Amino acid sequence: MHAPWFAHYDEGVPRTLAPYPDRTLIDYLADWSRDHPNQPALLFKGAAIGYGALDRLSDACAAAFASLGVKRGDRVALLLPNCPQFQIAQFGAWKIGAIVAPLNPIYTEHELEGPLREHGIETMVTLTRFYPRVKQVQPRTPIRRVIATNIKEYFPPLLRLLFTIAREKRDGDRVTLAAGDHDLAHLLLVNKGRRPPRPDVAADDPAVLLMSGGTTGTPKGVLGRHGAYVMAGLQIKAWNASAAGGPSDICFLPLPLFHVYGNVGVQALSIISGNAIALVPNPRDLDDVVATIRRVRPTFFNGVPTLYIALLNHRDVQKGRVDFKSIRLCFSGASALMADTKMRFESMTGGRIVEGYGLTESMMALSVNPLRGPNKIGSVGMPLPDVHVRVFDGEEGTRVMPANEVGEIALSAPQLMTGYWNRPNETALVLRDHVDEHGTRRWLHTGDLGYLDDDGYVFIVDRKKDLIKTSGYQVWPREIEEALASHPAVAEVGAAGMPDATKGEVVKAWVVLRAGQSTTEADLRAYCREKLAPYKVPAAIEFRAELPKTMVGKVLRRALREP
Repeated sequence: MHAPWFAHYDEGVPRTLAPYPDRTLIDYLADWSRDHPNQPALLFKGAAIGYGALDRLSDACAAAFASLGVKRGDRVALLLPNCPQFQIAQFGAWKIGAIVAPLNPIYTEHELEGPLREHGIETMVTLTRFYPRVKQVQPRTPIRRVIATNIKEYFPPLLRLLFTIAREKRDGDRVTLAAGDHDLAHLLLVNKGRRPPRPDVAADDPAVLLMSGGTTGTPKGVLGRHGAYVMAGLQIKAWNASAAGGPSDICFLPLPLFHVYGNVGVQALSIISGNAIALVPNPRDLDDVVATIRRVRPTFFNGVPTLYIALLNHRDVQKGRVDFKSIRLCFSGASALMADTKMRFESMTGGRIVEGYGLTESMMALSVNPLRGPNKIGSVGMPLPDVHVRVFDGEEGTRVMPANEVGEIALSAPQLMTGYWNRPNETALVLRDHVDEHGTRRWLHTGDLGYLDDDGYVFIVDRKKDLIKTSGYQVWPREIEEALASHPAVAEVGAAGMPDATKGEVVKAWVVLRAGQSTTEADLRAYCREKLAPYKVPAAIEFRAELPKTMVGKVLRRALREP
């Protein structure tokens, strides 16, 4: 297969890692627990949990699940922020062959009801502050077992005491459980030292149901295998080898563990490498993000563009009071990183931001910019080992486009999702087999428009569904966003098409200004006219205090269009 990107890999990065081991993250956890039990696995609010402790706690959790009747193949929902209980429950479920179904903690009752019913979920582990919401939705779902846990369980002693006195009741974390419901801390205590009969869990067994498509259509459950974690982790480890420091590395995770970026990418890399994950429960609490950076001194920083923008605007960062010197590598994903954001963050911190691209459905089969080689402005890099990228025509999706021509991006890799849970027709739309001179290969059609340049670098143009068609012209929202983001007064921007009786659609932009800055709609439109063709200049620009975003930090263009 033609793969021009191989010529531009950093020195030492292999073209393939095949054959991949028939292993799971359970096996790697057991290795580190046996050989380095005190090596920190999780850092949380000033406390540390070693690999040995995580292995023992998840054994107790597996025993607890088994005693409650959870069995192989059952789905266990996790309605939890980034906290140690997430990994304890996740590994506990995996150790008995169950499938973990992480859900977004800010889902409404209505949003929870769909996946709980569609995925036949009977067991839910929830944070106590979400417990009332779970009880409200329970009668309309298959849920039979509710297990609650308090955010403070793994706080260090003084913080736990202060939280109990000052915040527990106010924040809604102090609840009384209904008869028949369970407290996770109590379950772990009574099952301490127990280990249920462990079924053989292999790489091809189902591991996780991650939600996808909530921003563009009906949310769907993406079924991923245990082997996908290992493949993704080994690929990312090989790519990062020149910047890696071994088990002493600390992976900073302010991104939610219900999302593929944190759940598969960061988690797999960390557990395979024996690194500590520094958990940040709420990335919107920027003071806590900054405090965690100061406390743990991370070496591998994982973020999304909106987080980098927010950090750039944080008062302590602007005053030079935050030391980023421990960070050897910053990764940005989930949405497009504006060139201006990359330049400002790198110049302020001295760290390099490497941008990458993947989907939930790809299970972290990524294209990533090289760590040492050229990072082309606007590119999301090149495919990792054993990942292939093709661009097909955007209409039928059957004709391979030549270099530098825009079409639909497709990914092929050994770790792609098995499919959407109980949705064979929708699975068939995105997972398609194509035959070429090398035989038949399965491709994930991403719905993203882009192109490969002559060197094999991937450039994302935009989502097919977000394409704006005005007076017969095609306009990509990212073009508008890039132009406006370079204005010195603009902190954040989103763009989308709005219905227009004459032109079909016109471009509209929504802007958040930087603190202390001011400008007018007329000034911004004049600025755009210097950078964009007339038909691309926004017909209207609306100023907002903030833009609607997902928990991961993607701007919700669909929500911007709503009245």
